[in-house]
Amino acid sequence: MLGVYLMVTIGTGVVAAAVLSGAQAGLWQVAVVWWLGVTLAIYVTAAVSGAHLNPAVSLAFAIFRRDEFPLSRIVPYWVSQLAGGVLAGLTVLAVYGRFIERFESQNGLVRGEPGSQLSGMLFGEYFPNPAMVGTDEAARALVSAPGAAVIEGVGTAVLVLVIFALVDRRNSSLPVKFLAPVLIGGTVAAIISVFAPLTMGGWNPARDFGPRIVAFFAGWGEIAIPGPSSGFWAYIVGPLVGGPVGAACYDLLLRPAMREEEASGAGQEGSGGQG
Repeated sequence: MLGVYLMVTIGTGVVAAAVLSGAQAGLWQVAVVWWLGVTLAIYVTAAVSGAHLNPAVSLAFAIFRRDEFPLSRIVPYWVSQLAGGVLAGLTVLAVYGRFIERFESQNGLVRGEPGSQLSGMLFGEYFPNPAMVGTDEAARALVSAPGAAVIEGVGTAVLVLVIFALVDRRNSSLPVKFLAPVLIGGTVAAIISVFAPLTMGGWNPARDFGPRIVAFFAGWGEIAIPGPSSGFWAYIVGPLVGGPVGAACYDLLLRPAMREEEASGAGQEGSGGQG
C-alpha cells in the first residue's frame, strides 16, 4: 500500500502540476517523473513486500512464479494496492483542490459534465488523451474502449516481460540486480512516451481505479465511472490480461534459451580458467 501510494502520488501529482500550472514542458518530462516515482517506490518497499506495485504484475507472478508469490496473496495484495491508489488520489485532491477549481473556472468546465475529463484526468485516465486530442465526439472516435484495452494490454505485457527478465537471477546481462528498479522505472517512462497520446498510459489497475474512485465521489461522477465512452474497464481488463501474456512470452521464448546460454557460458568460462 505504501509503495503504490508513493508511486501514484508522485505520478498523478506530476500530471496535476502539468495540467494545472504548465510546470512540465511536455510528455517526456511527465514520463521522467513517473520513472522516478516507480524507481523510488520499488527501492522503498522491495525488501519488505517484493515491491508489488501493480495488480497485473502480482497476477503474473501468482501464475508463473508460485514458489515466490503464492495465489493466496493475490486478494490481500490487490486490496492493499487499491487502497494505496485511493490514498494517493485523496492526497492530490487535497493538495490541488483549489487549483482544480480555478482550472475548471478558467476553462468553462462543469465538473461531471462532458469535457470535464480535462480536469478528471488528474486522477483516472481517458482515451484518447484529452489534453492532447480533445474531448469531442470526433476525438473519442479515434480510440474505442476495446482498442484502449488492447493498448493497455500491450503496454503492460511489455512491462511485465521486462520485469521478469530483470529480476531473473540467471539473466547474466544484468549482473548487478540493484539496478533493476531504475530500468523498470525507465520501461514505464518509455511506454508512457509511446502510448500516452492514445490511452494516457496506465499499465496498472490500482494506479487508475484507485484515484478514479476518488474522482467519482469528488464530483466527476459518470465522467469518472464509467467514463465518457463507458470504458473505465479497459484500464483494469487490459493490464490484467496483458501482464500474464508478457510473463508467458518471457517464460516460453527467453527463459529456456537463457538456461542453455548460461550453461554454455559457464562451460567456456571453466575451460578458460583452467587454461
